[in-house]
Amino acid sequence: MMDHTTVVGDLTVATLLTGVGVAAGVLLIVGLIWFAILSSTRASRLRRLDVRVELARGALVHALDRRAAIASDLADIVADEQRAHAVRITATVVRSAGLADRERDENVLSAAIAQVDAGPCRDDLVDAQTRVTIARRFYNDAVRDARALRGRRMVRWLRLGPSTPRPDYFEIAERVTPA
Repeated sequence: MMDHTTVVGDLTVATLLTGVGVAAGVLLIVGLIWFAILSSTRASRLRRLDVRVELARGALVHALDRRAAIASDLADIVADEQRAHAVRITATVVRSAGLADRERDENVLSAAIAQVDAGPCRDDLVDAQTRVTIARRFYNDAVRDARALRGRRMVRWLRLGPSTPRPDYFEIAERVTPA
């Protein structure tokens, strides 16, 4: 004859094992869904940050071009022909340089501007320099955020980042006041 407690005990263990298996499966599915959502949000945030870097780069280039144009105008009114020629040539070189070479050239332009009297161009030049400072800060902030997210372990391991190279900071002399 079969013992009644053995059957009940076996059913309890089987039910318990089935319950643990179901719970583990549910936890696994919830974990995978959480991981997929997290990966998706990181990838979309990285895309948004790359767009932000590109927009900030465009604003920075525009501000730098505007300052170079004002420097060219400044060269037209400078009395010292040698210094005027240095400002004019440097402004031309700056506008044709790529962003990577432009840091060095912008510092040279800043030094050339500092050597001349701005006269009637002083207000425009100060405004342009302020706009360059603000644009550079926005660009460097966007680069910092993009680099920080690209450096995260999940982004690196899953290769969620774009195939574009990491953006670099743009560092120039903060403010040069003309003589």
